Amino acid sequence: MAVSDHSPLTTHHSPIIAEVAFNLPLERAFHYLIPPALQGTLQPGMRVAAPFGPRERVGFVVRVLAASPIRELKTIRRRIDPAPVIADERWALASWLSAYYYCSLGEALAVMVPSALRLPAAASVRAGDLQGERAPHPRGHALTVHQQRAWKTIAAALESSRPQTVLLHGVTASGKTELYLEAANRVLAQGRGVIFLIPEIALTPQTIDRFRERFGERVTVWHSRLTARERAAAWARLSSGRCRAVVGARSAVFAPVRRLGLIVLDEEHEQTYKQEDAPRYHARDVALARARLTRATVILGSATPSIESYYAATHGRGRLVSLPERVEGRGLPTVELIDLREELASRSGRGPLSNRLQRALQQAVERGEQAMLLLNRRGFARVVQCATCGEVKRCERCSVPLVYHASPPALVCHYCNFHEPPEELCSRCRKGYLRFRGSGTERVESELHRLFPASSIARMDRDMTRGRESHRQIYEAVKTHQVGLLVGTQMIAKGLDFPQVTLVGVVSADTALNLPDFRAGERTFDLLTQVAGRAGRGQQPGRVLIQTYCPEHYAIQAARAHDYLQFYQEEIRMRRRLRLPPFVHLIELTLVGSSRQRVDEAAARLAALLRRAARRQRLRMLGPSPHRIPRVRRTYRTRILLKGQAVEPMVAMLRRVLQPGRKFRGLPVIVDVDPL
Repeated sequence: MAVSDHSPLTTHHSPIIAEVAFNLPLERAFHYLIPPALQGTLQPGMRVAAPFGPRERVGFVVRVLAASPIRELKTIRRRIDPAPVIADERWALASWLSAYYYCSLGEALAVMVPSALRLPAAASVRAGDLQGERAPHPRGHALTVHQQRAWKTIAAALESSRPQTVLLHGVTASGKTELYLEAANRVLAQGRGVIFLIPEIALTPQTIDRFRERFGERVTVWHSRLTARERAAAWARLSSGRCRAVVGARSAVFAPVRRLGLIVLDEEHEQTYKQEDAPRYHARDVALARARLTRATVILGSATPSIESYYAATHGRGRLVSLPERVEGRGLPTVELIDLREELASRSGRGPLSNRLQRALQQAVERGEQAMLLLNRRGFARVVQCATCGEVKRCERCSVPLVYHASPPALVCHYCNFHEPPEELCSRCRKGYLRFRGSGTERVESELHRLFPASSIARMDRDMTRGRESHRQIYEAVKTHQVGLLVGTQMIAKGLDFPQVTLVGVVSADTALNLPDFRAGERTFDLLTQVAGRAGRGQQPGRVLIQTYCPEHYAIQAARAHDYLQFYQEEIRMRRRLRLPPFVHLIELTLVGSSRQRVDEAAARLAALLRRAARRQRLRMLGPSPHRIPRVRRTYRTRILLKGQAVEPMVAMLRRVLQPGRKFRGLPVIVDVDPL
């Protein structure tokens, strides 16, 4: 039976029926008998295990009822939670999530609670849990003149009885974190709760240290690397009110913080705030929706705000405050461009590091300073190609080249994780030797070891941070100067504060510029500006060297000048001309299937239906067209794009056109609202 009302409801007539929503793409909830042992104990928001088809599934109790119109009902097998894991405003948040991101209520509820969460009976709220809280620690540092101006706006927002949004645009090392801490201090003093979001788990050790230094053990952490025991303990502390502040990655936006008063998104521009699986939510938009329900304040902080956030803040949908200077009068690093076209013409070697960058690294090493190198590509070589016939080694399951990893030696697909051993001769012509093309972080690390054999060198990318404590170990090694040279992907560009880093080198600034993505310029500017901000955060001035084949590109020129407004004005003109976000909303539909012909035929039929419906509602439809990566894991993909002024009419149209389970002609349809 379909659920007509997502609000939890308890009747007063001996409830013996539970309405249960499952983590499935079905716009329905299902009725089950409550076994005698559980009658009187089940509440909306608890999870239960119930038979569903041939298997047992975990679902959420939406409401309990005295009767059901369905004659024959299956019986719930067991209760999982001693107390509701969904409560307060998170019911309304789940309804909003379901409506906006076109997912079922069960999917919305499931994304708010980790599947591995197992709470002991002691996790229920006790009266004594709220006692014995220590007062917040005093302010850590005196605020600068610019921080004081920004703080007046933030403090006014925190005192408002209405939900408020503040965009804190501050250059790197301008003291944004100090304002976050001051805002958290004010909210905790009001007896309300705080959620602090960071874009990468790699930043967790540094951020937790800052928060616990200020607020002690009243801060807990939330991210995917926690063990089941740690996750249950954190959940219990937050839901009981014993802990009122949480620091975590994207999913912490759903943490059961009581009396929520503040949500902070640090580096709010980061694409890691977007969930890749259904429901494909963006943590920024979820934070804004949750703040509306709790009358909380949202602070969006970044040196490179997203185009959407900056446009909203300058058009009446939030307050904009700026920190244009670094603290303690420190200057921004000087940024120099290295034109690789000239570099290649003047030298015979083809290593990843130019002569100028090598000399700068040598000088930093001789002075005992630290340096960081950014290359946003993992592995040793990006392409393995036959020198005779030109054949490129490709994944058997995906339409992408295999990447060579040197340790351990293997050809790897970064989409399906397919591995095969490297060969010396081409498997196609059996004559030519295989050659490595393009560089990844492994090759840069190898080059650093060759150039500076006496230096301590570390690499920070997904391959090196798979272990639970790997992020903290690398962070501590750099912080304590055990590591002098650090090479990594984009995770080293985000918020890390190492005062002894005086030199930052960008091995290739062009990795994102040539992608078929209207946000390519924005991502390039963000990454270059952010990684440049790692240099010169201490007493020594910073220097940044950027290697590029496109030195004239407006994103690279704006990053060189540390000029966000220059970049924004160029970018917003392009977006306005092409009717792209923030001037419209997008919904991307991806049809997937094992047969290319079947996928293409279904996409053509779906496009015809949508085109007629879109014309009536003044929406625009583009496609169908091949996906950016047409084949992944032996599955073909074709996409359709919808453009409109508001999401709701487009989602309503899709609910009418698509079949149950978000399918069309038997094929799954991936629906991505506001895709990145």
